[in-house]
Amino acid sequence: MRDFKRLQLDPPAGISGAPQDNNIMLWNAVIFGPDDTPWDGGTFKLTLQFTEDYPNKPPTVRF
Repeated sequence: MRDFKRLQLDPPAGISGAPQDNNIMLWNAVIFGPDDTPWDGGTFKLTLQFTEDYPNKPPTVRF
């Protein structure tokens, strides 16, 4: 929850993410391609699956 609150209060530029309504351990996120890069204009959707071991074990990320 601390990471979710930090994401809401001070979101990084070009990134949006939040847990699914019914599962705090499964997040949906979007990364927007930075300007003036090969990814400019791109929208990259991903899911993050957290386990009870977080933050000691990173989430599984799928694009």
